[in-house]
Amino acid sequence: MREDILKAKLEKLENLRNVGVDPYPEKSQRTHTNKEILENFDNIKDEVFLVGRVRSVRSMGGSAFVHIEDGTDKIQLFFNKNNLNTPPQSSLCATAKANATRGQGGEEVDSYKLFSKNVEVGDFLEVQGTLFKTKTDEKSLSVTAWKMLTKNIRPIPSEFYGLKDTEKLLRKRYLDLMGNRETREIFIKKNNFWQTIRKVLTDEKFLEVQTPVLESVPGGADAEPFITHYNALDQDFYLRISLELHLKRLLVGGYERVFEIGRVFRNEGISREHLQEFDHMEFYWAYADMENGMELVEKMYKAIAKAVLGEQMISVWEGEEIDWSKPWPRVDYFTEFKKETGIDLSTEVTVKDLKKKADELKIKYDQADGKGRMIDTIYKKTVRQKLIQPCLLVGQPLEVSPLAKKDPNIPNRVLRFQPVACKSELGNGFAELNDPIDQKERFEAQMKLREAGDNEAQMLDEDFIEALEYGMPPAFGFGMSERLFAVMLGRSVRETVIFPPVRNVE
Repeated sequence: MREDILKAKLEKLENLRNVGVDPYPEKSQRTHTNKEILENFDNIKDEVFLVGRVRSVRSMGGSAFVHIEDGTDKIQLFFNKNNLNTPPQSSLCATAKANATRGQGGEEVDSYKLFSKNVEVGDFLEVQGTLFKTKTDEKSLSVTAWKMLTKNIRPIPSEFYGLKDTEKLLRKRYLDLMGNRETREIFIKKNNFWQTIRKVLTDEKFLEVQTPVLESVPGGADAEPFITHYNALDQDFYLRISLELHLKRLLVGGYERVFEIGRVFRNEGISREHLQEFDHMEFYWAYADMENGMELVEKMYKAIAKAVLGEQMISVWEGEEIDWSKPWPRVDYFTEFKKETGIDLSTEVTVKDLKKKADELKIKYDQADGKGRMIDTIYKKTVRQKLIQPCLLVGQPLEVSPLAKKDPNIPNRVLRFQPVACKSELGNGFAELNDPIDQKERFEAQMKLREAGDNEAQMLDEDFIEALEYGMPPAFGFGMSERLFAVMLGRSVRETVIFPPVRNVE
């Protein structure tokens, strides 16, 4: 910020203080929001008190038109020096004092002059007045008294109005929110998103719980964790990568329906669909099976779509209309994988076979990747690219699902499904594995992958195995993240997080 601009703003701040105006008072008065005024304009006859940030000032001799904006809407104010001559008996005590006292030079302070010389775009005001319509029929307030609520001393950068540079907008998100009502609407919709999920589950008699963020063994997902040190215990802990294993312990303990909405942390790359910390929801339902789970998830996603997108439940992704309201088809993983790659996963397929196919398709992979990782990598670059409209992908291979039950009819498949749309996985559902011996064997297989260099393979959690040995009822589990919200809005997940992580600028 230029020194001359800062100096001029500080002088205005001092001008207010010199005549007894507190530029940062504790109290303010408001009888209506701006939106309430605009919607009920013809029925309001009494004087009103409004508040908001100054968005524009147009001075014309002894009068001025000003727009202020609160959290609901923007409204026009009309200031006229004749209307401000006599201070009203109101809560505007600082302004009344300014009108009624004399300045340092002994001259009487003029309220309009004080306003015109010191109020500018970015300030917060409280105003009192009566409603009227201008010659152009604009709903307005004729101001009889004003009060400074916050004096702005840093100019709002003009480039933030209409700025399209996403990185700059994210770095100074408060300026983005200040300048773009569309951005503010995103997070109102996001609140609707999470509240809808919460309502659907509580209506279904699920209990909301909170489980630890710091874990001695991270689990429940294939992801590299963040590590921190717990000083009081002098022990390293991991920030959780999933909510799963603690919630399943609650099923062991006797709860039948539990869910949690919480922050998880995964030390992976940033992309349009990935962040290192994000809000996640998981629920676990004892005695429910896959069919029960798919019915509830489709019902929940349609309720979300209605809350976020409106009655039509239509979103737009890459120019294509996505209809969330229709019945969702079931898509078989093995069938589609064979169709896209020629590989039949129901037969003996080696890691060598998969890497050869990846090379043919020019798909990148890590040499340390095992069979499960290779299948998943190829699937994401082939099958998933064809899944645009909402569907349920079912029957995933055992190798990519270490926490799901085997399909009793097809042993190398598991009882799992994923909602998929817009080429993106938007959740994960399982018939939960509750055989402690089978679970331990799968964890041990995952540990071998870690030893071979796969930092995202899961760790052996002995305490969780012990919990399963006490007995966990058959159950269905499901997890989803805020990625669904981003996809519904056709935005990157970073744009739908209020303060996403950004690289420091030197």
